[in-house]
Amino acid sequence: MIGADRLATTLTRARAGLMLALQSGLAAGLAWWVAHDLFDRPVPFFAPIAAVITLGSSVGQRLRRTSELVVGVAAGIGIGDGIILLIGAGPLQIGLIVLLAVLLATAVGGGAPLIVQSASSAVLVATLTASTGQPWTRFLDALVGGGIALIVMTVLLPLNPLTVVRRAADPALRAFTGGLHDAARGLAAADTDTLQAALERLRAAEVSFAAFRTAIEAARENVAFAPARWRARGALAQYVDGAPQITYALRNVRVLLRRALVALQDREPVPETLPESIRLLGDAVELLRHEWDRGVEPVAARERALRAVAESGRAYQEGVGYSGGVVVAQTRTAVSDLLRATGVEHSEATRQVRAAIGWSGRPHKPRRRSGRSGTA
Repeated sequence: MIGADRLATTLTRARAGLMLALQSGLAAGLAWWVAHDLFDRPVPFFAPIAAVITLGSSVGQRLRRTSELVVGVAAGIGIGDGIILLIGAGPLQIGLIVLLAVLLATAVGGGAPLIVQSASSAVLVATLTASTGQPWTRFLDALVGGGIALIVMTVLLPLNPLTVVRRAADPALRAFTGGLHDAARGLAAADTDTLQAALERLRAAEVSFAAFRTAIEAARENVAFAPARWRARGALAQYVDGAPQITYALRNVRVLLRRALVALQDREPVPETLPESIRLLGDAVELLRHEWDRGVEPVAARERALRAVAESGRAYQEGVGYSGGVVVAQTRTAVSDLLRATGVEHSEATRQVRAAIGWSGRPHKPRRRSGRSGTA
């Protein structure tokens, strides 16, 4: 059984890396062919090298960062060739090559990818290869390889943007769901340790949510520049439109859990319906994950979210303390965020939340969203 599980995991990983392998193989072969056959370079070693480096270092990154890698590889090779041509090779020359490569990358405002690739490519030139042919030929090889890599990843064989986004969304939403369910158990058992652990789990989830947002930006660029992926624009809309709102919900939930901790520490009354509302909110996030993954209207997620806010309203009627009242208010705000993540307009989300919680007859007074700017 364990062997079967390991085999399944291995196959899953291999399937996930298949597209990158295909891209790298295609880019390396094309880069060599263009440099060798079209540009008549006898041994265009750095063309396929630059192509593979660019593709391998830019998975999930935005087009600008990928372009930086191309420039970094080519600039490092060019500087290395120039220094060796002028003053020869040796330890002092290697140090000078790296110094100049880093200075150049920094001067043009490059980020870490450009700086690292520029310096490492310069070292590769200075230590592993001897210059053959005319000056700057390896610099041109690197430009060819990097350019071919960009063409492969954006035009010829682009990654499926939906696959990229779904893989990034899955751990973020799973962590959100798990944190809410843990918090519900902790609040129901009046266990502050469990509740604190749930809060820490949701704080740590910010990393997954950041990766989710980065994947969305990369997917949007992929769709914009890759004609083969234009048909994915509609399917991506759920993730693109919903990601900011689900992030707001996460931050509001962290504020909610902080107040729930205070409620337990102050021995405030905690009706059974209060942890139940948090559990239902976790169910709603889980349903949203499944419905986004299937590309269907997130009707079930909306229904479960409204049940969550309804249960919090019952808790408020049964009687809660000051911090418990904040938990109810933050549940209401988080549910509104979640409804908006499912595609409900702001005014309609507010109306549905007020109706579910039983406050539809009360005057509406807008208030600041404490969860968006807090540091919970």
